Amino acid sequence: MAALWSNPITLKMKGWGWLALLLGALLVTAWARRSQDLHCGACRALVDELEWEIAQVDPKKTIQMGSFRINPDGSQSVVEVPYARSEAHLTELLEEVCDRMKEYGEQIDPSTHRKNYVRVVGRNGESSELDLQGIRIDSDISGTLKFACESIVEEYEDELIEFFSREADNVKDKLCSKRTDLCDHALHISHDEL
Repeated sequence: MAALWSNPITLKMKGWGWLALLLGALLVTAWARRSQDLHCGACRALVDELEWEIAQVDPKKTIQMGSFRINPDGSQSVVEVPYARSEAHLTELLEEVCDRMKEYGEQIDPSTHRKNYVRVVGRNGESSELDLQGIRIDSDISGTLKFACESIVEEYEDELIEFFSREADNVKDKLCSKRTDLCDHALHISHDEL
């Protein structure tokens, strides 16, 4: 056994083994950080899109919720709730919101070197008023962001409906950081930043 340790080829292979192990650990760390940035960015973009869609609905518009059965006294247990934050409307929004991830690009934060995802197409469909300097836009980014968004909607649908069914402040932080831990690294990011 002692002869194995004194053999220079064995020592060199052991050195390469440590180097390979270190390189593997660095790659796993980089992949985990990229995945965390992606899922955090998808969650924050998802929240932005849902908040915008909810704001577009006429606040006077309502929907009837409850049982449509007639009670023994002849009355019904039906309540009118604002449509914008109704479960029916939110469910409809969740089915299509991830398609809007194609309107986002990727930007590297110069101070943290973390990836952020920013809207590159204005709400009216134009990009002329947006500063796109330093933003990478391609189908791989939007496809990956859309997939991450769909994963979040699938895994956290109940939480999303719960949060958006009532008005709340700082939904991005509360939902993406505190409730789901998708952005636990980003608690310092302001609510308006994406």
